[in-house]
Amino acid sequence: MPYPRSTLIISVYKDTEALGFILDSLERQSVAPDEIIISEDGDSTEMAEFVAAQKGRFPHLVHLTQPDEGWRKNIAMNNAIKAARHEYLIFIDGDCVPYSTFIQGHVENARKGVVLCGKRFELGPEYTAKIKQHTLPFAQLEKHFLWHLPWMVKDGARHVEEGFYFSSGSLLSNVTKRYVRYIIGCNFSCFKEDMLKINGFDETYRLPSVGEDIDLGWRFRGLGIELKSCRNNACMMHLWHKKRFAEEEGIINNRILKANFDENRFVCKNGINKEP
Repeated sequence: MPYPRSTLIISVYKDTEALGFILDSLERQSVAPDEIIISEDGDSTEMAEFVAAQKGRFPHLVHLTQPDEGWRKNIAMNNAIKAARHEYLIFIDGDCVPYSTFIQGHVENARKGVVLCGKRFELGPEYTAKIKQHTLPFAQLEKHFLWHLPWMVKDGARHVEEGFYFSSGSLLSNVTKRYVRYIIGCNFSCFKEDMLKINGFDETYRLPSVGEDIDLGWRFRGLGIELKSCRNNACMMHLWHKKRFAEEEGIINNRILKANFDENRFVCKNGINKEP
């Protein structure tokens, strides 16, 4: 059975360095995405110049921008969904570097009526510095993950179990699968038609967390679309950075979530299409 044609959507904000590592990884994919959309929650000159310089490497690269007016990731995501030319959508964040088998891990498990949910292994500060200083190629870290593991743990790495790659359908892959409680927004995929059923991301959320992942999951399930795990099939590493979000933001977002939950509003009003 052929894989569905895919659009990879990368959510970014100013960090061209991390995006460079992502694009390097995309050149090494066992299965390449058919389209790459860099969806910028802003409109920086540096990002525009950087992306323009990558067009020779990636002929199907699209860069979408919007005015930089605070956190408006959900609007940027909906614009990317509308622009996507292919039937299958894969979403990642701009500070997460995918393994060379990442796209394959999503498309070979793709099913209509199913959202595939992956996770991420979080590097510590020293190993992130090694990657950024080019003293440790990411490809080598992926290849020799087990050898580096004790030192990464010592460096404060988190969720190290997510760094082990198992091929889809293998015994180890099946053993590690668990019930998916919620989507993690930096690593998930679905058919575009399923995303359109819930009207995309809810643009009412104007602060990070909840609206970009948890909100999606319960709305998908409300319409009978399943959440299934692709952990250890579609692996990625998160580059360390200082925490950017405040706890109060989650409280505000949870109020929006509860209001929608109480109304069983699975199709958001303020999404790709707007209700009057």
